[in-house]
Amino acid sequence: MNRLTRTAATIRRLRRAGISGLAQRVAARAFRATDARSLSFQLEPADVASAVPEALPVPDPAPSDQPLVVGWVTSPPAAGSGGHTTLFRMVEGLEARGHRCVVFLYDRHGLDVALRTAELRHGWPGVRAEVRDARAGISGVDAVVASSWESAHVVLSRSVEPAHRLYFVQDYEPYFYPRGSEYELAAMTYRFPFRRIALGEMVAGCLRSELGQDSDVVPFGCDTDTYHLPETEAPRSGVVLYAKPDVGRRGYLLARLALERFHRAHPDEEIHVYGSRPADLPFPVTFHGRLTPEELNTLYGRVVAGLAMSFTNISLVAEEMLAAGVVPVVNDSPLARADLADPHVGWAEPTAAGIAAGLAAAVERPDRDAYAAKVAAGVVGRSWGPTQEMVARIVEDEVRGPARG
Repeated sequence: MNRLTRTAATIRRLRRAGISGLAQRVAARAFRATDARSLSFQLEPADVASAVPEALPVPDPAPSDQPLVVGWVTSPPAAGSGGHTTLFRMVEGLEARGHRCVVFLYDRHGLDVALRTAELRHGWPGVRAEVRDARAGISGVDAVVASSWESAHVVLSRSVEPAHRLYFVQDYEPYFYPRGSEYELAAMTYRFPFRRIALGEMVAGCLRSELGQDSDVVPFGCDTDTYHLPETEAPRSGVVLYAKPDVGRRGYLLARLALERFHRAHPDEEIHVYGSRPADLPFPVTFHGRLTPEELNTLYGRVVAGLAMSFTNISLVAEEMLAAGVVPVVNDSPLARADLADPHVGWAEPTAAGIAAGLAAAVERPDRDAYAAKVAAGVVGRSWGPTQEMVARIVEDEVRGPARG
């Protein structure tokens, strides 16, 4: 093929792709050329553990009559992050029992502690913890708690003083990646000599079956103070999606394909989307952007069903929808079912047709308005209180010793 022929073929491809396609190709080429993917790796090379230690220095048990200082290591929190919200609930639980907490934020690109402190105070006003930069060292604490696989590596590298080390595990994070380096770097952290606290049976089961590791298991909670039926019920219509296109385990592509099928069959049912703005959808949606929990509960009070997709640990969205009277349509899997036993969940085959059918079944119910009250009734009274108390007692037990906790 000569140069003229190649040029003509390129022009034809560009015409077919259009301006948007051209922009995508340019961006993809720049992404590869600049190794921009490396920005997603959240650890400095020096903080990546080269081996699993057999043991780490631990101080003597602390007196049972003195409050503890507990460090929590995490990435900088983003508004609306369910993982950070759950973690900070545990921080509040320790603080309510009279302990002092320190949040150690880690960002390999550096961070402004004052700015991040202000963001944490705004997004999670109940947290009183001091905020520090983990890269300056993790010290002056009785216990330090990792909250993700990256933070577990940071605990190992930046916490050099004797301390009790724990690991609050909210998901089996190797599943976030294809089998490769990041998968193994995540998996190895569950073999660190930390005391593991598994949020739910799915996580505990994976730790046992995949790695042979035991853990303390604490249950999921639900914030029914925020999520509940509206004070005045009105006719419900439409469905809702929490869009996270860049988080593969949340099933955005399948959700999009399912909603396209659903819209063809039920064009009069409004489709609401919140979270990240979706692009190039072949059906109309009402986009709400990022919502506060209170705004989200108001939206839930209007709709019949919602997509609560998750291919690892179950999303908090599912029970929050239930509390507001919304039927959560969830991709059926043993992982998701491990911690979500509510009979009103719309379990769906994880195909576009199966998920669309789950949404259709919800909106086609003749009693869908009355059914909302039945959906919410099974969640009334739930809270995160029991989980907070169990995590606090595990931390106290680890630091003070079981006979003194």
